[in-house]
Amino acid sequence: MTSPSLLPASSALHVPCIGVFDSGVGGLTVLKALREQLPDVPLHYLADAAHAPYGDRSSAYIVERSVRVAEHLHALGARMAVVACNTATVHAVQAMRERWPAWPVVGTEPGVKPAVAATRTGRIGVMATTATIASRRYEQLVAAHATDVTLISQPCPGLVTLIEQGDLRSAELDRLIERYCAPLREAEVDTVLLGCTHYPLVQARIQAALGDGVRLLNIEDAVARQAKRIWDGLGIAPEGSASIVLESTGDPAPLQVLAREALGWRDAVATRVAT
Repeated sequence: MTSPSLLPASSALHVPCIGVFDSGVGGLTVLKALREQLPDVPLHYLADAAHAPYGDRSSAYIVERSVRVAEHLHALGARMAVVACNTATVHAVQAMRERWPAWPVVGTEPGVKPAVAATRTGRIGVMATTATIASRRYEQLVAAHATDVTLISQPCPGLVTLIEQGDLRSAELDRLIERYCAPLREAEVDTVLLGCTHYPLVQARIQAALGDGVRLLNIEDAVARQAKRIWDGLGIAPEGSASIVLESTGDPAPLQVLAREALGWRDAVATRVAT
């Protein structure tokens, strides 16, 4: 994959862009889909790694951090925001929309409805963070779309933390994936929704643990298509190059490593920011 134009944050201040954030590196999967849908639009990505993982935090904490991160992106010129985090979406998107009613905000929700449409046997698994599964929004999605199927919600504490470390080949990661996939195999699900944007970074390992007969679903492409529809409607003229800025509130090394190795962006440089 050819590297896009990757710039340090200092060279992209106040350029009209799409601001993208996640608790950590997981939102890179959404960032990749956004670049494919919007190749000419500058993207500014912030990983809130100093406060990750969100999935083990309280709802109030998730709201507070999400709004703070969004303020940073808004101040730097983002004309819309993409919340590339399922947990932040179900807990904080409404607060963001109330804080900036004229600022378009695109969330990333667990795709329960597409999973129900995809199942052949009526047995579905959802792998997500503890906070996502405990959220009122997730309950609403299940109640609205999954009353006629068997749905097994599998919380995956610790999985995001291991992915955040950047070693996607560790034996510890394989053991944790096996622990969370085993109940889904035993339940004989035929479809599993990856309800966290981190999980597609280890999708091949999850697939191996579940077996080839299980279909995996994620929703990054749908999020990117929605963002494109909204961005196109804003009518913003491009300024400068379609750069990508990568920032982290914590150690930027895992973000940089995964952007280079998982996405193939060999020139990726991530910097640390205090926010």
